[in-house]
Amino acid sequence: MAPATTSPAESRRLVGSRRRTEAPRRMLSPSPSPPPKKLRPMAEILAEARYAVVELDNYSNIICEQCGSGERPDELLLCDKCDRGFHMKCLRPIVARVPIGSWLCPNCSGQRRVRSFSQKKIIDFFKIQKCNVVEEKCASSQVFSRTQVTSMMEELAFSRPKEKAAAEEPAASSLQLKPVDARKRRRRSASLVLQKKRRRLLPFIPSEDPVQRLKQMGTLASALTALQMEFSDDLTYMPGMATRSANLAKFEEGGMQVLSKEDTETLEHCRAMSKRGECPPLVVVYDSCEGFTVEADGPIKDMTFITEYCGDVDFLSNREHDDCDSMMTLLLATNPSKSLVICPDKRGNIARFINGINNHTPESKKKQNCKCVRYSVNDECRVFLVATRDIAKGERLYYDYNGYEHEYPTHHFV
Repeated sequence: MAPATTSPAESRRLVGSRRRTEAPRRMLSPSPSPPPKKLRPMAEILAEARYAVVELDNYSNIICEQCGSGERPDELLLCDKCDRGFHMKCLRPIVARVPIGSWLCPNCSGQRRVRSFSQKKIIDFFKIQKCNVVEEKCASSQVFSRTQVTSMMEELAFSRPKEKAAAEEPAASSLQLKPVDARKRRRRSASLVLQKKRRRLLPFIPSEDPVQRLKQMGTLASALTALQMEFSDDLTYMPGMATRSANLAKFEEGGMQVLSKEDTETLEHCRAMSKRGECPPLVVVYDSCEGFTVEADGPIKDMTFITEYCGDVDFLSNREHDDCDSMMTLLLATNPSKSLVICPDKRGNIARFINGINNHTPESKKKQNCKCVRYSVNDECRVFLVATRDIAKGERLYYDYNGYEHEYPTHHFV
């Protein structure tokens, strides 16, 4: 029997015996050296590195990298990363006015890859509503719209000869009157011409082929995604910007024309079609000179409602130093602090990509085939794009950026 107590010497022997009978500890091998790091190329490091704007002492030797000329220095843009120069007109797409803040050339900014969208992604992107009724009813609504357009065209064609005859009749009868009476007659006839029947807006006719409509919406989705924009077919009121209560037509200096009841019905009909995925026959294409632009993918009749100009609504005073090239006047108030603009830099629709004409060349003015019109709809200001003549398939859409104010520089436009 083991003793109850042990001497210190015996305890040391027991501990020593236990240590000797334990399995020897395995010696840890030295950790292997880490693999040598691969050095990244200097071009890759510089591409991701933050840059700082360095001012040069002399800019007299700066030339355009595209044309090799140093002339027109007021139109030379200097890249804030590579410090190379580019004429605004030599860039592709061209730059209409000098950007505010830092600017990067196409090489330093990098070209965004244009995404392609599947059918499901297109439906989700535009939040297309599925028909809750049977397919026959959906098809009949489209046939009704075509019948409605046909009747409108016949009514316009029938009214034009009457208007022409009414305008010519006073002039023919005035030949038998005295000179004084003739002048009075001419004044009255002029007022009658101004009061002639106003032409009605026509709803757009979507393409019959659903596959073609998906292709059209896919081009718009790709263009919006390339500019990091969200689709919006309405005016949006964001926090920190103008509120909806500020968009009142009564603030317009000199008043604003009111959209008639018939045209309001046309507008609501077009909005209902767009929500079902029946979009106007338009495609967004990329041009190396003009950038994104819009082409007709089918014939469009004169006075056809094309689209509404949509985006964020903000006060003009908040955007005085904004270089967004697509701001649209919404409200010109008597009090300038209440004037509003539409800013499609974050949200917008196909109106964002319809280009403007050059107001300084007759050739460019001939390309105009639609116009921008402001209306009061339910006491709110709205902006519509309407065809001013028949537009053929494949023709690009253009309107005058300076329809209301001659402040936008268009002398660089092609």
